[in-house]
Amino acid sequence: MYYKFSGFTQRLTGSSPTTAYSPQGLRPGVPSEAPTMVFASPTKLVSEAGATVEYLGGNKVPDFQRLFQTSDGIPVHLKRGIPDRLLYRTTMALTVGGALYCLMALYIAAQPSNK
Repeated sequence: MYYKFSGFTQRLTGSSPTTAYSPQGLRPGVPSEAPTMVFASPTKLVSEAGATVEYLGGNKVPDFQRLFQTSDGIPVHLKRGIPDRLLYRTTMALTVGGALYCLMALYIAAQPSNK
């Protein structure tokens, strides 16, 4: 026998197999319209004349590959210049400052209280 939860009596009641396998609120549905494109928006529709689709943004991957694969002795995380250096130095300063703060807090916590 098949059972389903009755919202009226708040108990399990007997039911047919089709009702038991599609509970209330979980009806199979088909979306009414197609989802929009997430990563790129074409300037013209594919259904329009012409088979090519042009995207608004240019492909920057070859430029970045050329930049990062040059062997000029600079580490990869610093190759883009001043913004990378600023991020690196800020990260290092926060790391050292946090470590010093932790050591200071441990030192203060290790001191006996005078009560």
